[in-house]
Amino acid sequence: MSAVGKHSTDQSVIEKASAPGPDDGGGHLLEVRDLFVEFRTGEGVAKVINGVSYHLDAGETLAVLGESGSGKSVTAQAIMGILDSPPGFVTGGQILYKGRDLLTASENERRAVRGKEIAMIFQDALSALNPVFTVGWQISETLRKREGLSKKDALDKAVELMDLVKIPAARERLKAYPHQFSGGMRQRVMIAMSLAQQPKVVIADEPTTALDVTVQAQIMDLLADLRRELNTAMILITHDLGVVADVADRIAVMYAGRIIEHAEVHALYKSPAHPYTLGLLNSIPRLDDKGKTLRTIPGLPPNLTRIPAGCPFNPRCRYVRDVCRTDVPPSVSLGEGRDAACHFAREVLAGTLEPTRKDPEL
Repeated sequence: MSAVGKHSTDQSVIEKASAPGPDDGGGHLLEVRDLFVEFRTGEGVAKVINGVSYHLDAGETLAVLGESGSGKSVTAQAIMGILDSPPGFVTGGQILYKGRDLLTASENERRAVRGKEIAMIFQDALSALNPVFTVGWQISETLRKREGLSKKDALDKAVELMDLVKIPAARERLKAYPHQFSGGMRQRVMIAMSLAQQPKVVIADEPTTALDVTVQAQIMDLLADLRRELNTAMILITHDLGVVADVADRIAVMYAGRIIEHAEVHALYKSPAHPYTLGLLNSIPRLDDKGKTLRTIPGLPPNLTRIPAGCPFNPRCRYVRDVCRTDVPPSVSLGEGRDAACHFAREVLAGTLEPTRKDPEL
């Protein structure tokens, strides 16, 4: 009997993924501590990650938000151990998985964790999938190479995984190629591949990029369902606050390689404590703003080879004061597990801080 024939289609995957491991510790499942990453380029050294710290516990979802270039994906690449080096170099910090620092682990140890313990869903499924191999071959490859399954058992398991992510007629579509799937179905194939070895942590890097709004909602619902069924912890990387409200437990907002605010999701939506987060929330289109000009955050994120002195957001901030231009703001604890890196975080949270200018310097 095949390995997958002993259980019903989805139940074997769920049971294996939710079972506690023998080395589960009492601390955080995954913890990034004071991480620094720089890219050494012809234009200079780009300080891409500047002291990032966050944690993830079993079964929860952490959303990491920010504009393009804020360092979200680079942090994920450092966690996975797939940072291109050169030009990227980790220059400080720790990445702890079950208490073990992955940055000091050997390449063989990192390879054992990658995919099996921590997996990643890439944002462009069409580019991530190989166009010359069938999706069945690509999903089952890991199972053959890493789990030692026979070709038949690996393909049977691939059908289970495709069923799990709700791809219709899974067995019939094993021999289909990526271009024969829609964008949403290709993303489901990527999710199935990430779940092949029942990882404890899944990093979803912009999983709804280039998908229409309806398909985005379907993918987010699928990820939420899988998180609950498999008790898989998830890091959801996105620039869109609108897609995380019903999925995430906590939110970490990044800007210029720093975590500038961290809070429980509903608390952050209700009352942000950093001007950048406030700007992101105000930029979301509202049904009751019909006919009004869309609100934006003026200016652009800083050049990471020339990050401004003081708070890196100060050239774009409506609330900027003199201290913001000279002193890097510390992370201020605001109670109930939330904090913000702003000199005036408490005033922003309370809504009592007055703007100093209408049009920030660009």
